[in-house]
Amino acid sequence: MKKLVKVVAAIIENDKNEILCALRSPEMAIPNMWEFPGGKVETGEDLYSALQREIDEELKCMIETSDDIFNDTIHEYDTFIINLLSIKCKIISGTPIPSEHSKIIWLKRENLASLKWAPADIPAVEQLIHEKIVFSN
Repeated sequence: MKKLVKVVAAIIENDKNEILCALRSPEMAIPNMWEFPGGKVETGEDLYSALQREIDEELKCMIETSDDIFNDTIHEYDTFIINLLSIKCKIISGTPIPSEHSKIIWLKRENLASLKWAPADIPAVEQLIHEKIVFSN
């Protein structure tokens, strides 16, 4: 039986309505594909503190998470099953600097489909593309 891995991913949006996209390095599992940054939830950790820890480790910045899970996907890869929980976030301090990824870019929703996404991230990408942006006055 394949191992089930619980992973949190940050959908980080800036004030220009752009989303942070991270390119997996050639050394990572599922190499050279785009994803939302994040990582495994450790034993005893809640989703939100796990995500804050992962973003601090991977991007050297602090985030604030929304209270809701934006997308909850289960995807079966060749060697494991991932439960990917995507959560919307915003940066509250620091500037994202990739330490584990090959590169990071900011993209508008309508351009997200131009990237080659890791399969587990695709449902959240599609949900973002079809989401209506609500502007507040």
